[in-house]
Amino acid sequence: MTVKTYTDAYEQLKNTLQTANLKTDKIKFDGVGTRDVYNITAPFESAGKTVIGGRVENRDEEYSELMFFEEQDKVWLPVADSASFKLQDPFFTRINGELIVGGVEVAVVPGTEDKLTWRTNFYRGKDIYELTPFFQGPEHMKDIRLVELKDDRIGVFTRPQGKKGGRGKIGYTEVDKLEDLNEQIILDAKLFNQFTDEEWGGANEIHLLKNGKLGVLAHIACFSDKGKNRHYASSAFMYDPETEKYSEMKMIASRDLFSPGVAKRPDLEDVVFSGGLKREGNGKAVLYAGIGDAEAHWLEIDDPFIEWELA
Repeated sequence: MTVKTYTDAYEQLKNTLQTANLKTDKIKFDGVGTRDVYNITAPFESAGKTVIGGRVENRDEEYSELMFFEEQDKVWLPVADSASFKLQDPFFTRINGELIVGGVEVAVVPGTEDKLTWRTNFYRGKDIYELTPFFQGPEHMKDIRLVELKDDRIGVFTRPQGKKGGRGKIGYTEVDKLEDLNEQIILDAKLFNQFTDEEWGGANEIHLLKNGKLGVLAHIACFSDKGKNRHYASSAFMYDPETEKYSEMKMIASRDLFSPGVAKRPDLEDVVFSGGLKREGNGKAVLYAGIGDAEAHWLEIDDPFIEWELA
């Protein structure tokens, strides 16, 4: 399989995308003071409400709060009395009818002043009001995602960095039930070959397709200007749990397709962080994403999973 670079994937996107009638807009939030809301989930149903999970953070900080929002008069406001956590980059799924919510916990390493460590934390419950912790991923690993497979087993996407994963590569393994999750199983996950050593990416949201294959909403990223600027774009690929085959990564949205907006810092101006994808059933899908580590936007695109669902 050919491993596309960020530049190659971007050029392919531009050559195939019809941009004339793209619909996009910034999502408006209120009720959080001067803090930004970004890196959101797609809207989902919980406790009789349509909600979004969002990363809430001061512009000059990295310490975040995961909060849930409900739309009122085209503005998303915090859901009163719902759970909230000191986490970055929220995500959700459902397994055996139970809501699973997670995010990245960042903390200062004990005995140091500013050295940081991070983990992916998971919570479970019947809705956004009743969520309890049940699992922490390995240290220094973001982008762990779970999905219920058609045989009721649980697919686990991982993203190690360092000696095994370099800047960050996607891996996959399976467990029978949530209680079987442990750090070693995640660390031992088999890696896909989808990124060059100079680039990286991760899984953001997993969709079980009608044929049992998995549509993976992901991101691909790289540095430019000798590491001064970060570039993130939304991407997608397919994984077949039965054959263990996967497709090449394809870019589905870049920053220039979204509405104008601000960024947390100049080096983050070209950052799109895939949050979630709402499939519309008419060949279209709405991508929900964090923009510039400061805002949340939506973009209507062609459903990226149809080609694999019909194959």
